[in-house]
Amino acid sequence: MAKTESASNITTVRAGFIPLVDCAVLVVAREKGFAEAHGIDLQLFKEVSWANIRDRVNVGQFDVAHMLAGMPIAANMGIGHIKVPMIAPMALGAGGNAITLSYGLYEALAQSGLDLLAPLASGDALRAVIERRRVQGLEPLTFGMVFPFSNHNYQLRYWMAAAGIDPDFDVRLVVIPPPFMVQSLQAGQIDGFCVGEPWNTLAAKKGVGKVLLSGSSVWPDGPEKVLGMQESWAQNNPDVLAALLRALDQAARWADDHAHHAELAGILARAEYLDVPERHIALALEGDLRFCTAASCDHALWLYAQMVRWGQTLLLPSGEQAACCTYRPDLLADALGKNHVQPQIPNVRPLDGVVFDPADVAGYIAAESIKCRNFEQKK
Repeated sequence: MAKTESASNITTVRAGFIPLVDCAVLVVAREKGFAEAHGIDLQLFKEVSWANIRDRVNVGQFDVAHMLAGMPIAANMGIGHIKVPMIAPMALGAGGNAITLSYGLYEALAQSGLDLLAPLASGDALRAVIERRRVQGLEPLTFGMVFPFSNHNYQLRYWMAAAGIDPDFDVRLVVIPPPFMVQSLQAGQIDGFCVGEPWNTLAAKKGVGKVLLSGSSVWPDGPEKVLGMQESWAQNNPDVLAALLRALDQAARWADDHAHHAELAGILARAEYLDVPERHIALALEGDLRFCTAASCDHALWLYAQMVRWGQTLLLPSGEQAACCTYRPDLLADALGKNHVQPQIPNVRPLDGVVFDPADVAGYIAAESIKCRNFEQKK
């Protein structure tokens, strides 16, 4: 629980994070003094897995946390774990994911002669490899993703399905914590992965894998990480939350400024944060990762649609309502007041030709040719 130190009038807020470049907003808020300037002693705790983050927020050991965009939505509906009311008042980053393949698999795709920088073409090349392996009687390819309720999982599935690959039957998807992705690829335990930076850059620089696609080329501009918390903590600490949001907004704007990226890479490289070479983080910051981002009801409904599409939950009006109520941009707007500028959500050209309409989640899923095979019964 948050507590105020009467002697210094400083409030302690405990925040969990995973060593990824998009934890930067929390790190900058602490290291550059934005949190302290708003009366907050922001204490950061590094975790290895997203399950640890979820569990420590659930039991109150963390007040807030760096969370995957789908995690608080799943928690609100009790999918895959206990039901814990959570909210996410702001996004901590968009973009920054990538799909990386082993060199062997990348070379197999390259033999197709297709443009592997184009998501549909690279998907077609992967489908051809999968079909050839099936004829040869080989085991399915295995891809790592970080958590069932992650954009990494949904981006892999969305990309594969757009190319006619059924991710539940044609390949194996396994959960691996971000810091262990590179070692798993190097050991030959997986054939590829989707993860946030700096782990794609690190795999490429170590000669372990080849970056195939950025996550934003599959589904752009959705929030990748959010600031998650129990709804009860937010209700019990409204002034603390407002101060924290103001500090994090300032930190995000500082981190988005390219003039600060060299310094930011140095901070994130420290052992207590990412503990990887500064030069690799600097390269990752040159990509498509953005820190000042929106987290809207439309984003939440797209994530809910993926959960339903892939059989993680039922399609219910109560589910749509729970998803939409998870993201609370109104709290950020109230905290920032006149300084709040809502980022525009761009129109996304769908990779698979199926336009997502947040007012018709059922129609969107029904229009997809590949989905959970018992979707009709689950409606």
